[in-house]
Amino acid sequence: MTETVARICILGGGFGGLYTALRLSQLSWDNGSRPEIVLIDKNDRFIFSPLLYELVTSEMQSWEVAPPFTELLAHTNIRFLQATVTGIDLNSSLVSLDNQEPINFDKLVIAMGGKSSLDFVQGARQYAIPFRTLEDAYRLNTRLQELENSPKEKIRVAVIGGGYSGVELACKVADRLGEKGRIRLIEKSGRILANSPDFNRKTAEKALEKRKIWIDADTTVEEITSDSMSLNYKGQVDNIPVDLVLWTVSPIVSDLIKDLPLEHGARNALAVNEYLQTINHPNIFVVGDIADSQDQDGKTIPATAQVAIQQSDYCAWNIWAGLRGKPLLSFRYQPLGEMLTLGTDEATVSSLGIQLEGGLAYLARRLVYLYRLPTLKHQLNVGFNWIAKPLFNL
Repeated sequence: MTETVARICILGGGFGGLYTALRLSQLSWDNGSRPEIVLIDKNDRFIFSPLLYELVTSEMQSWEVAPPFTELLAHTNIRFLQATVTGIDLNSSLVSLDNQEPINFDKLVIAMGGKSSLDFVQGARQYAIPFRTLEDAYRLNTRLQELENSPKEKIRVAVIGGGYSGVELACKVADRLGEKGRIRLIEKSGRILANSPDFNRKTAEKALEKRKIWIDADTTVEEITSDSMSLNYKGQVDNIPVDLVLWTVSPIVSDLIKDLPLEHGARNALAVNEYLQTINHPNIFVVGDIADSQDQDGKTIPATAQVAIQQSDYCAWNIWAGLRGKPLLSFRYQPLGEMLTLGTDEATVSSLGIQLEGGLAYLARRLVYLYRLPTLKHQLNVGFNWIAKPLFNL
């Protein structure tokens, strides 16, 4: 009698989902026990989001930052399905998809990102551009080209959100527009990069000042129109003209995830135990943005690419161990530091006691992210292009 092969369904092809799938495919399985691994994502490409900013200034090309899943998974046993998840039936162990029959699972990894928070401000969905996907980057470039080719003497850009994404995007746009740009960074709290090391925050503040980027702290956005926005600073509302609004506010948990009959934690994220399993459902794992996970001290772990990559190693191992009757490993987050790009050829790095800024930090960041690209083949292709590009431009 032939044993049924276990099926592992992974929902979401971001850092948590893709890297879990790749790690699972690399683990050692006994003959006949190798499971079927199915990766499901609504898009056809993986987005290496920390390098998405380089598309604004043409420092990198889209194939480097967003390789197709079919290319990354070409020589693996991972099956990729491009589909939107429309439902998860926990009782029947079924995942409903928008374009094909439901698919059953023995182990499920939920690694889906959140949904846009644009609906919280009037006019944001119509007039603001988010910056999370390749399509967002294309849309931004198209709009910047229109403004650059217009007769406008000054291009007024507002970046909403003073976290990592807002600071990095503001610097890139400022470098692209040069003297023609008038950039302002809007942050609802009292300071930018509230959770960053002091070194990175101070370096970023210097980079923003150097580029004459105005910071509106303690400020919220009340309304966005086609050519203006209303800002509320401590109860005083001002209406200012604007040509482009960029939205970098953190996404929120989708309704699909929020409505699942599972235990939820902070931000409506899915609560997980130390093994990254959902509470009372050991066959369901959660990694990435929607996992409400704690570190060894009980503190909530931030939703970053670094965290998702580390979670993927533990998640893959624990699925492998569970299928083979081995002990599971408790997730232990190891903070490795923080890196931010601050315009063209500049960055800041604070990692493992090392603090770098400027061109050296830019190079270090590039090398670290080259190493973090999902497959060796893609690492080699991108690395060769980085070496060859300057030679071709001589």
